[in-house]
Amino acid sequence: MKFILLFGPQAVGKMTVGFELEKATGYKLFHNHMTIDLVSRYFDYGTKEGERLVHTLREAVFREVAHSDLPGFIFTYVWAFDQQEDHDYVKKVCAIFEEAGAEIYFVELEADVDERLARNRHPFRLAQKPTKQNLEWSDHNLLTSMEQYRLQSLPGEIKHRPYVRINTTHRTPAETVALILESFNF
Repeated sequence: MKFILLFGPQAVGKMTVGFELEKATGYKLFHNHMTIDLVSRYFDYGTKEGERLVHTLREAVFREVAHSDLPGFIFTYVWAFDQQEDHDYVKKVCAIFEEAGAEIYFVELEADVDERLARNRHPFRLAQKPTKQNLEWSDHNLLTSMEQYRLQSLPGEIKHRPYVRINTTHRTPAETVALILESFNF
């Protein structure tokens, strides 16, 4: 199995690229809002209960998938590089797949803030992510999270290989997927 961790800040294109990558490879996409939006009907993600449920559900899916006969799995994540708990979480998720013999691939996406704000309002994104439909809140969250956290890696910070970093500002999802496929010889 191939496990692809697709990460970057909000509205950089992780989910949309993930859907295109799913079409190109047949690997299953599990974007991070699949659990956030499910749990948010009961608890806000920022609460202790909400975070615990999201992580519990994700881990259950990861463990089942890692031991399945699926050829590949794509997971999207917003990684705060200045938060040790995020590094620990990524390490824990990757360990679940590594212990099952999966190959691990890291894909980091980046894009200009103005482009991300425009994408934040895209109808496809809003349809897939109900908690993003409050645009005033969502735009504010996108901007303030950049002040609170470092959401892109520093040069040389990602030691894991294989790894690719792609700027999606002026690329379509299909172009981004083509670069991923080429980078990893898929």
